[in-house]
Amino acid sequence: MNKLLVFQTDFGLDDGAISAMEGVAFSVDFDLNIRHLTHNIPPYNIFDASYRLHQAMNYWPEGTVFVSVVDPGVGSERKSIVAKTVTGQYIVTPDNGTITHINKFIGIEEIRLIEEGTNRLKNSELSYTFYGRDVYAYTGARLASGTISFEDIGPVMNKDEVVLLELYGCHDIENGVMGQIDILDVRFGSLWTSIPYEKFRQCGFNLGDDILVEILHDGTKVYSNMINYGKSFADVAINEPLIYMNSAYHMAVAINQGSFSKAYGIGTGKDWKITMTMK
Repeated sequence: MNKLLVFQTDFGLDDGAISAMEGVAFSVDFDLNIRHLTHNIPPYNIFDASYRLHQAMNYWPEGTVFVSVVDPGVGSERKSIVAKTVTGQYIVTPDNGTITHINKFIGIEEIRLIEEGTNRLKNSELSYTFYGRDVYAYTGARLASGTISFEDIGPVMNKDEVVLLELYGCHDIENGVMGQIDILDVRFGSLWTSIPYEKFRQCGFNLGDDILVEILHDGTKVYSNMINYGKSFADVAINEPLIYMNSAYHMAVAINQGSFSKAYGIGTGKDWKITMTMK
């Protein structure tokens, strides 16, 4: 193991929760290299946690251990797992759908159920609301440090038994493609869609084309306009919209030096669909 341990949560940074998790990890091995993916996942938003893992994980070395804690079911009967990817990284997380995007876009080699009797912080047995500290940070730290092996985590789980979220993906429509607005490029308000670049390219779109973009909320059209397809934001004037391929190799819609989401009141998730068609 390379001693890299990466934390992701919906805890924010306004209290001592993250520090407590770091303290547990350093108590296991002071030489761990602890990093942070994000702690600003919207509260309880498992889909966003799954997406952000996929956004970052491929760029970390083999042997890196990720601890992802977005756990609205904490203290319930939901399981705790460690998943090993086909590229050799590990995810310590509740079994609630957090590994969905990794499973689809990277691949899971094996999943093990965390045996809490042996993989739980000492004297935390009566705590039911902070698995991030008591189980996940502790188990992740021991795995990253080499104190335990992947096989020591617990029994192998059938991959068909784990919880996976439904992904909308994209669908062919006349003269184009339909997808979902999965997530925002948060600080800049760009819309990141479920339409992969390869699928978009197969529709015959070319750089410089003006493409009809329509956005629907619960089936009601809330936006319709022609938008230019460019390589980067500088391909259009300031405050002008564009379509581009984002860093996750999916299609996105933005305003150069502005927020598309705020400008048009656009949200994310299963109620928000987007079409791109040639006119």
